[in-house]
Amino acid sequence: MILILVAGGVALVVGLFGTPALISLLQSRGYAQAIRDVNEGYPDHDAKRGTPSMGGAVIILAVLLGYALAHLVAAFYLESSPTVSGLLVLGLMTGLGAVGFLDDYIKIFKQRSTGLRARTKLAGQTVTALAFGVLALRFGDAQGTTPASTHVSFIRDTGLGLGGVLTVVWIYLIIAAASNGVNLTDGLDGLATGASVVTFASYVLIGVWQSGNDCGKAVTQHCYQVRDPLDLAVVAAALMGACFGFLWWNASPAKIFMGDTGSLALGGALAGLAVLTRTELLLVLLGGLFVLITLSVVIQVGYFKLSGGKRVFRMAPLQHHFELVGWGEVTIVIRFWIIAGLSVAAGLGVFYAEWVSGT
Repeated sequence: MILILVAGGVALVVGLFGTPALISLLQSRGYAQAIRDVNEGYPDHDAKRGTPSMGGAVIILAVLLGYALAHLVAAFYLESSPTVSGLLVLGLMTGLGAVGFLDDYIKIFKQRSTGLRARTKLAGQTVTALAFGVLALRFGDAQGTTPASTHVSFIRDTGLGLGGVLTVVWIYLIIAAASNGVNLTDGLDGLATGASVVTFASYVLIGVWQSGNDCGKAVTQHCYQVRDPLDLAVVAAALMGACFGFLWWNASPAKIFMGDTGSLALGGALAGLAVLTRTELLLVLLGGLFVLITLSVVIQVGYFKLSGGKRVFRMAPLQHHFELVGWGEVTIVIRFWIIAGLSVAAGLGVFYAEWVSGT
C-alpha cells in the first residue's frame, strides 16, 4: 500500500506543478497546436487557438518518476523492486507516447492539423505493440507464470487458447483499439483525462485485490494466476495521480492539451494493464466511454459508405455530435464523465460478482 500511495502522490505533484512549467515554456516559444478551421465542418473551436499541446509529456514523466521514487522508497523500507510486468506497461506507455510526440511535433512546428501521415503513425504503433506482445510472453517467474497469457481473458483466463503468434496479434489489436479509443475521446477539454482517472483507479483496485488473492502467495480455490499484480496497481496509481494533476490545467477552459503524446500513451497503458491483469474483455466495460466513442466513429463511417453519403450523427466522434446539437462543452464533458464512472462501476461490479459466485 505504501508503494501505491507514494507512486500516486509523486505523480500527482509532478503533474500538478510540472504542467504549468511546460505551459510557460511552450507559450514563450509560441508553440501551439493547429486547430481545424470551422468551415471544414467541425465545431467552432476557434477560442482554443494558441493553446499549447504536448501536455502528455508531463503525464509520462510524472508516471515514470512516481513509479521510480516509489520503488526507491521501497528499496529502503520494503523488500520490493521493479517487476517485469510494471516495466512492460511503462515501456508500452512511453513507446506509444513517443509516436504521439512525433505527431504533435508536426502539428505544432509544421502547423499541419493532421500530424503524422497515417501510414507512419500506424507503423510506429504497430512496432511498439508487437514488441510489447512478444516480450510479455517471456520472463516466466518461479511458477512459470509469464506477464501475459496465451489465453483470451475476461476476469481471468478463459479456456480459449490462441498460441504464441495469435496471442501477439490479439494483444496488438487490444493496444490499437485502446490507444485509438482514448485518442478519439480527447476532443474536449478534460474529457479523456477525467475518464482516464476513473479507469486507472479501477485497475488500482483490481491489482490490489488480485495481489491479496494471488495463487503465487496462497493457493485458494479461486485465486488469480497473475504475475506482479501489486506492481501493476502501483503503475495504475501513478497513472491516476498523473492524470489528476494534469486535469487541473486541462479542465475547461484548458490551458494545455495532452495531444497524441498523452492520448496514445494513456490508451496503451490501459491496454497493457488489461492484458497483464488478465482482464482483456473486462476492459470493454471498464473503458465503456472509450468504447462508446469509438463505436460512434465506426458506425458513422460504415453507414456513410453503405448508404451512399448519409450520416447517423451530425459528426463523429460522438462528443462533437452533441456540440453541433447545441450542448455546451462543459455539459458534454460532465455527462460523459458520468458515463465513464458508471462504466467503471459496472466493470468492478462484474469483477467482484465473479469472485463471490466462485465460477
